[in-house]
Formats: sequence, C-alpha cells, structure tokens
Amino acid sequence: MNDSLQEKYSRQMLFAGIGPEGQQRLLASRIAIVGCGAIGAAGANLLVRAGVGYIKIIDRDFVEPSNLQRQILFDESDALNVLPKAIAAQRKLRSINSSVAVEGLVADLSPRNAEALLDGVDLLLDGTDNFETRFLINDVAVKSGRPWIYAAAVASYGLTMTIRPGATACLACLLESGALAQGLEETCDTIGVLGPVVNLIASLEVAEALKILSGHPEALHGRLFSCDVWTGRMQSIGVARHPECRACSQSEFIYLAGEVQPRITLCGRDSVQIHERARALDLGALHARLKPLLEDVRQNDFLLRFRVAPYEMTVFADGRAVLKGTKDPAVARSLYARYIGA
Repeated sequence: MNDSLQEKYSRQMLFAGIGPEGQQRLLASRIAIVGCGAIGAAGANLLVRAGVGYIKIIDRDFVEPSNLQRQILFDESDALNVLPKAIAAQRKLRSINSSVAVEGLVADLSPRNAEALLDGVDLLLDGTDNFETRFLINDVAVKSGRPWIYAAAVASYGLTMTIRPGATACLACLLESGALAQGLEETCDTIGVLGPVVNLIASLEVAEALKILSGHPEALHGRLFSCDVWTGRMQSIGVARHPECRACSQSEFIYLAGEVQPRITLCGRDSVQIHERARALDLGALHARLKPLLEDVRQNDFLLRFRVAPYEMTVFADGRAVLKGTKDPAVARSLYARYIGA
C-alpha cells in the first residue's frame, strides 16, 4: 500500500476490526451489486469509499426525477439526460475514488446471463426491486458457494440478511419453505419509501460485507435484521437452515433454470407479454391501490388497465400482463415489478 492509499484509509485502518491487513484484503476484493437503485447506490458509495478493489454494478433501469429523493449517487443532470443508472453510478463512483475499479453494466439479470455476469467476484450484494431476481441471485450464490447479502426497503421498513451457503439459511429457506403467499406486494411506487431507511439498510448490508471481505466472518451476526425508522421498532431473529430446502439442501436451482421466473414474449407490434405462473391477483385491490397514483386506471371482472406514459399495461387476474409501447423485456419486467410487485 503506497503512501496515498495509507492516508486515504488511515481512519478505517485504525479500527481494530479492519487494520492494515484487513484493508489489504479489501483492496484485493471483488464484488458485484445487482441493482443500483436506492440501496444499491448507497451501498456502492460506501464500498467505494472503503476501498473495495473492484465493484461491478448491474442495473437495467435509467435515472428519473423521482429517484433523486433517495438514490444518493444521482443528480438532476442524470435524470435530465435519462442516463442508465449503471453508467451514472460508474461515473460518480470513479470520481469519488479513482483507485477502485468500477464497472457499470446496463443489463437485466436473467437465467441466461446470471452466472456469466456474477462470475469472478467474491461477494454478491442485493440492490434489486423484486424477488424473482433475488431468488435468481440466491441460486447462483448457493450453486457457486459464494456469500451474498439480501436487503430490501419500502415505506419506512427495511430488512437485511447475510447468506453464506453451507453455513447459514439461504433465501429459499427463509421464504419458500413456509407458506409464501402469492399476490400483491407493496412497492416503493405504490406506498412510497423514506430515504433514511434506505441508507440505514445499505449501511447494515455494507457492514456485513466489510466483515466478510476483510477476513472476519466470525463477526457476522448471522440473523435476519429488520427495522422501521418511523416507529423505531427493530428486530433481529435467527433463521435456521431448512433440511429440505430445494436450493441449499437439494440443489434444485429452479430460478437459474428459468422454470419460475415470469416468461416474457413479444406479442404483436411494440408489445411484450409477461406470463406469470401460479399467481392470482385481486384486481379490485390492485385498482384501489393504483387509482390515486396513475392515469386512466380501468378495471372489470377480467382485467385491469392503466397507463404509464408512453406505456399501457393490461393485467389479468391470473397474473399475466401485456405491456404496449415497447419490445424491451427489461422495461416490461421493471414496470411489472414496480406496480404489480414481484
């Protein structure tokens, strides 16, 4: 470590949990962050400043004015120029710490590309907005034996859990082994989100990442941590590995195989169809939730239709949806996750 880096990380190395040896490990570490929205942006900012040597950022979306309230890497010029989040983040992060290699990839993580995009890194971090992608990350992590950190936030509530394949419960243990309800999910675009909870969850996620990357896995708390910054409630619970978990016990990687993720096909001119499986939607409840937020929301016994200019989405009671105005599957996935939920 040269004198410049010694000075840059001097306060961090004074902390006994890191020290010079831990900092050297951080400088040699490689991570991937999937999703660069609120949590992903805040986490990337902290990790670049901490001196993690290589950070890959994968995101399919672009910067919008509504992002600026909580997504700390972006500014008004990024939204005005409709920059992809991965590119805007890459530019900002490189200006924050030029000694860190930052690679921004404009891509939609899918079963076809997940293993290739997530190869060659030591740790995976969750900055996504939907559970299909999280279960896909979980499949890749468990299959390859690499740790990853789950993190999510909506409204004033957030949670995070560190997953180490073979040592802890995985996301499938947590969410699939019980009776996971299918149906509507609250999202930031329907019930909002506060900036403080995003930054708190990102900080907790990065603290766990630093423990792993600096060579101190014994410091990991190994629990599912949740908090609500509005009510002040915080909770930490232990999650046991499920002996019959399809992922970490039986090595059934159904998301990686493409068996569960919504199938997306082109259907006519400038239209994309999302084929959800094993899902039933309450169209009345969805109508009540979207009516105050969107223009021209219409519903009958069979379908619900709304506009998000320049797009029009039609949602059916079985979970299927048709998005008009694009042939891009990534746009369809993003809008479906945003307004219907994963």
